[in-house]
Amino acid sequence: MKNTFRILGIAMLVFTMSFTSFNDKKIIVIDAGHGGKDHGAKFENHIEKDIAEAISKKIQALDNSEDIEITLLRDTDEFKTLQERVDAINNLNADLVISLHVNQNSNNSVTGIEAFVSEDNAKFDVSKTHAAELLSSLSTETLKSRGVKLAPFFILKKSNSPAVTLELGFLSNANDRNYITSEYGQNEIASKIFNYVSK
Repeated sequence: MKNTFRILGIAMLVFTMSFTSFNDKKIIVIDAGHGGKDHGAKFENHIEKDIAEAISKKIQALDNSEDIEITLLRDTDEFKTLQERVDAINNLNADLVISLHVNQNSNNSVTGIEAFVSEDNAKFDVSKTHAAELLSSLSTETLKSRGVKLAPFFILKKSNSPAVTLELGFLSNANDRNYITSEYGQNEIASKIFNYVSK
């Protein structure tokens, strides 16, 4: 009987430790912008929704840590409303939300990466810090920073978690386009984002 209680006690301890470990995970939500009927920016055969999805999957594929959980709001070409995305984010109680997009401009000389945050987000100051640090991590000679900007984007405003939208370059600019549509560029972006969130 004593042995039975001892085994039961050990089992409960292991379960408790596992449960605690799961709860202590840092939860990072990656929101691949657009999807389904919502294509986003387009240039020739390059489509924003596909680029965002590809990079988000690459970020998740790098996650082999017990201390972090990368959750994708979409990992297929499906349409999700902004409210559906926010509901999912708030149910997850994420530590950080990163919404991935690419840009477009009628002036094809406009280039660079930029981040957006909302003053209406309850964790605005934390969001702004993450945005600046992500830009610092991601910007290179190839993809220069255009700075952190304010925007009234629905996901940024309505998320209970710190939230940042990243515009990862301009499809309308040849240099940006070549980088963000290449395997090399997407892998580098994914690696830098993962390295940042896993610190």
